[in-house]
Amino acid sequence: MTVWQTSRFRIDLAQPRVMGIVNVTPDSFSDGGAHASTAAALRHCEVLIEEGADILDIGGESTRPGSPAVTLEDELARVLPVVREAVRLQVPISVDTYKPEVMRAVLDLGADIVNDIWALRQPGALDAVAAYPGCGICLMHMHCDPQTMQAMPMQGDVVTAVLDFLTERGAVLQAIGVEADRIVFDPGIGFGKTVAQNFSLLARQNQLLASGRPVLAGWSRKSSLGAVAGIEDAAGRKVPSVAAALLAIDRGAAVVRVHDVRDTVAAIAVWRAMRAEQ
Repeated sequence: MTVWQTSRFRIDLAQPRVMGIVNVTPDSFSDGGAHASTAAALRHCEVLIEEGADILDIGGESTRPGSPAVTLEDELARVLPVVREAVRLQVPISVDTYKPEVMRAVLDLGADIVNDIWALRQPGALDAVAAYPGCGICLMHMHCDPQTMQAMPMQGDVVTAVLDFLTERGAVLQAIGVEADRIVFDPGIGFGKTVAQNFSLLARQNQLLASGRPVLAGWSRKSSLGAVAGIEDAAGRKVPSVAAALLAIDRGAAVVRVHDVRDTVAAIAVWRAMRAEQ
C-alpha cells in the first residue's frame, strides 16, 4: 500500500486524493482576495471539505509569475490564524511555504504537510523539517524563481530534468533521516516551463513515477490550460482544469491540487466507475 506519512495522518494513496487550495492572499492569480480574511478562509476550508477535499493546502504568498516576495511577518500574519483553527477540521493540513520560520510555526500548531515550491533549498528549510520527524513533505520543481521563471523558461528535455532534480532532492532529505514515505514529488506545472513542456510532463508523467515517490499534480487554472483552450480568465478554466486533473490521475498521479474540488471529485467518481469494470 502506498501511503503519505504526515504529522497526524497516514494518507492512503491507493486511491487518488484531492488537495483543495486555500489561498490566504490578496494577489493569487485566480482567486486573490477571495479568502484573504481568516474568517473567509476558514469558511472556504469547510466548503472544500464538504465538497470532498481529502487535504487542505493553505498558502499566504502568491507564486504566480512575476509575483513579489512577501515578508515573513505578513505571511505569518496571514497563515497562522487560519492554520490554528483549520487543524481542528480533522483533515490533513498542508501549508504552501518556502520560509523555514513559517514551516516551524505551522508545524508547531499541528499542520501535517510542508508544501515547498523551492524543494527545501532555502537556507534553514532542511533543518526545519528535520526538527519535525513526522511531517509530510511535498518537493516541487521550479526553474529560476517566481519573479523570473517565465522570462527565462527551461531548455531541453523537461521530463528528464525534472525527474533528476526531484530524485536528487529526495535523496538529500533521506540522507538527513527523512523517511521516503513522508515525501511526495510535484513536477511544478507552470513554474518556469513552456506550454509544450507542461504538456510533455503530463503526457510522460509515468516516467516521473520511476523515482518511486508519489506524484502530486497541480494543473488547476494554469495559464497553459488557457493557452490551449482559448480562455484568458483564470477563473473560467474550470473545465480544462478538471480535465487535466483527471488525465494526471489516469497517468498515475496520487494527489491533485485543485481549486474546483466538487467538480474534480465528481470527475474522479466517473473515472473510478470505469476502472472498476476493467
